[in-house]
Amino acid sequence: MADELGGTSMPKGYVVAGAAGFIGSHLVEALLSQGSSVLGIDNYLTGKQENISHLVNSGNFIPINGDISFPEDACFQSARQFLGSKNFKSTYVFNFASAASPLIYQEFQIETLMAGSLGTKNLLDLATETSSRFIQASTSEIYGNPKVHPQVEEYHGDVDPIGPRSMYDEAKRFGEALVTSYVNTRNTNAGIVRIFNTYGPRMREDDGRVIPNFVSQALSNCDVTIYGDGNQTRSMCFVADLVRGIIKFGNSSFRGVLNLGNPEEITMLELAEKIIKVTGSKSKIVHLPMSPGDPERRRPDISRAKKVLSWQPEVTLSQGLDLTIPWYREQLGI
Repeated sequence: MADELGGTSMPKGYVVAGAAGFIGSHLVEALLSQGSSVLGIDNYLTGKQENISHLVNSGNFIPINGDISFPEDACFQSARQFLGSKNFKSTYVFNFASAASPLIYQEFQIETLMAGSLGTKNLLDLATETSSRFIQASTSEIYGNPKVHPQVEEYHGDVDPIGPRSMYDEAKRFGEALVTSYVNTRNTNAGIVRIFNTYGPRMREDDGRVIPNFVSQALSNCDVTIYGDGNQTRSMCFVADLVRGIIKFGNSSFRGVLNLGNPEEITMLELAEKIIKVTGSKSKIVHLPMSPGDPERRRPDISRAKKVLSWQPEVTLSQGLDLTIPWYREQLGI
């Protein structure tokens, strides 16, 4: 494609931290498909090499093994050189580096807190220094067990700072405060996306969250386990919809915070029954004690995303499950 001067248009350059993770790898793939160049950073604490192995041969993708919690890590020198190149029309830093599964972040509590605090600061310094647009991946968990439903960006949440999910919740809440301070005091071009429940291929089968649990159990004809009575709700967004919104957010000039997720709410009992049906499973549903700190309801208000980005989900839950279940069949060898 020709630019205004008649030559070949310059690509965009992205640094994506957490590039080998579930959402990060889909984001990298989508950016590359648009002709962008990507330097992906991951320390593989939760990310998987196989999530990005099919992208390595792309001439526009540079994978780096690094830890954003340490500013002296060689990944930052590589990122500065990459973003400082004269070859890009514009540059971006996307921070998706964090454990997101309760099972994993409760195992790696300190690492999760450091990634969300020091790691975020280091990436903000990188973005500010290189005049890059910065996007922070936050989470619906900052709303805690919400007393406002659906959740709007103005709601401050109900979070226990020393509860069983505190290492993740507080890391993300601190990250949001840090991004806001950089915008206010250093004029960093940054935005915050609060991500609600997302699912799709590459979400680890041992992740511990609801879709991997239910699908893996159903495909194995094991009991499908629901914590509590099953009346707690979630709103499930297919990963391709989420990534499309993230890229639109990155390309926008909006510097605030916005929710991205699917506002279609479903109970865990309904979701389990649906997955058992679509997999043709012989599984039975069993109930276990409610997990401490597990939110009772979760549903995003996406009015701001609709207005600012002209974005809303397009993939229904049934369509998304049809795209996701074959991946788990392959992983489980079923």
